[in-house]
Amino acid sequence: MTREQLLNTSVDAKPKLEEPSYPSNCLEFTRHVVHPPSSNDHANTSKISLTIIVVGAGLGGLTTAIALKQSGHQVTVYEQARELSEIGAGIQVPSNSTRILSKLGIEEYLKPFATEPEAIVIRRWQNGKVIGNTRLIPDFVDGFNAPYYVVHRADFLSALHKKALDEGIEINLGSKVSDYHPIKGQIILEDGNIHGADLVVAADGIHSVARKLVLGGQDMVFQQSGLAAYRTIVDVNRMRDDPEVSWVLDRPSMNVWVGDAGHVMTYTIGSGKTFNFVLAHPDDTDPSTWGQKDNISDMKNHFVGWDPVVTKIIGMVDSTLKWPLMNGSTLNRWVLGNLLILGDAAHPMLPYMSQGAAMAVEDGAALARALSKIQSPAQLQEALGIFEKVRIKRTGHMHQASLLNSQLWHIPDGPWQEARDAAMEPEVKGVPFAHSPNQWSDPATQMWCYGYDSEKEIDKAWEDFQRE
Repeated sequence: MTREQLLNTSVDAKPKLEEPSYPSNCLEFTRHVVHPPSSNDHANTSKISLTIIVVGAGLGGLTTAIALKQSGHQVTVYEQARELSEIGAGIQVPSNSTRILSKLGIEEYLKPFATEPEAIVIRRWQNGKVIGNTRLIPDFVDGFNAPYYVVHRADFLSALHKKALDEGIEINLGSKVSDYHPIKGQIILEDGNIHGADLVVAADGIHSVARKLVLGGQDMVFQQSGLAAYRTIVDVNRMRDDPEVSWVLDRPSMNVWVGDAGHVMTYTIGSGKTFNFVLAHPDDTDPSTWGQKDNISDMKNHFVGWDPVVTKIIGMVDSTLKWPLMNGSTLNRWVLGNLLILGDAAHPMLPYMSQGAAMAVEDGAALARALSKIQSPAQLQEALGIFEKVRIKRTGHMHQASLLNSQLWHIPDGPWQEARDAAMEPEVKGVPFAHSPNQWSDPATQMWCYGYDSEKEIDKAWEDFQRE
């Protein structure tokens, strides 16, 4: 039943309200009346049970496996690593992601490890002056019915792994996929064993083997962004002993220093026990030529003249890794036969909206919803086509938003930077505003980004397909 039908047949005789085709939030209030939020919503339950192989037990692969299992499908996961682990440190879990995780029953596994920041504070690179402020508590819970978390990647993966095992999902570690038969729905493991299913979902990451097959032998084109990032964690005890920097730990918030062609992102993870520290800087050299031994001295040199708080924290870093920030391209297809790609395999993007993993979570929920529509295996391709269309549009837009954020953050000092900062003054002062160059605060961008409902979009696309 469509949203309009629900509205018009309510037992409370609600007035007739036609869903607008133009961008508008005027009917947002109806979601509480017509379909109150529930963590026990099983609208995704499929009418048929498919056998599905998921390749990759990362964040996207496990979320997808859980969503599909809860929909009634038989799911088996194959992962090349012999044990599950995550490289890196902190990751943001925004409201459009936590809302799905809660519905899937994953939030209770994640919450013990998560920190809920009060705000995202944007600061001037030179002196730390606050130039932008996005209030997360209580605004995001009130506005988007879900909290905004930060967490260690390893804890996020561990929570998903435990939930998947509790769901009874078979996870085969040490099982590297060397090839696929897209039409047959088969995977070929490195040891020569072949496994088949009604559908193969390749969530095999940025270096995806499946992607090249889906694209007909051509792989995604990656472009260097001209930026690299140092990623590290800092001992919070050392920070607490220094009054010049200890204030950063006082309240759980994300702080972002922005400047010409660089920025610094900080927040605590692990229930405040670890300080996540990411420093983006210009670098257009070939990553294959990088060595890691001079990272700390290079990092210090890159951020000479920045806010003393930043440079002091840099002085507390014992080791760091340098990562290239690569910009993927938007693909025009994710599906070939009975093989589809999702997550970083399909849409790697710059991290400036902190939405990479969230897009993979949305992928999993959207796929489960699309498959719930079909009455027989003969309709599988129709469901995959709708999933592909909806998700390419959404992730393509997020790709654009991430690229734009990198440009907004890195404006050189001068009249354009001054105009940007002036436009954020209302949010810093706490007065009403209609727009902001801070995409986390801009009202229209907020609703599009964090209020997006991947299942609802699948519902709309399926209804449109049925009318054709």
